[in-house]
Amino acid sequence: MDLTPLTPLTQPPGPALLAELTALYASNRDFFALSGDFPDPDAITAEQVAATLDEELAAPAAEALLARDAPGRLVGIALTLARHPDPADPDPWIGLLLVDARRHRTGHGRRLAHAVEERFRRAGRTAVRLAVLDNNPAGLAFWTALGYEEIARRRDRQLGRPCRVLRKPLRAPEGQDLSGSSGLPLP
Repeated sequence: MDLTPLTPLTQPPGPALLAELTALYASNRDFFALSGDFPDPDAITAEQVAATLDEELAAPAAEALLARDAPGRLVGIALTLARHPDPADPDPWIGLLLVDARRHRTGHGRRLAHAVEERFRRAGRTAVRLAVLDNNPAGLAFWTALGYEEIARRRDRQLGRPCRVLRKPLRAPEGQDLSGSSGLPLP
């Protein structure tokens, strides 16, 4: 799986990439019906996707990672934060991990999650957090199967939806010590 950073604020995605991203988002109709992120989950538009990405990437230390399979097809996207807006929160966050719904249960989500974790690990980070909406049991099952554990329940910062905050320690590769995390942004 190839991960490529996307930076729409400095270089907006062209029409072909925006069409791919829109198809990816639209394929996840059930998730967006749960989340309420789009007014009509049955009619997600390119303009809405572009605006969402611009808003997400406007946050300091935010990154969008496009995941492509070996033939180069877009299979997923991960939105991450190297630093949470709450200064008391030491961990980076996965804000969204979205895989093309036609490719669910094929291992792409697991590979994308591991690739994101590895990027954080290489940046010297010792753990990663994320929030799962309370009304998303499939999402909770996915993340707990990957070793994430619930550490809190609270409402999300954007829309006030009830969530479970999950955290996973990132173990150092053999012979590497991550205890002195640099806190530097992701590469």
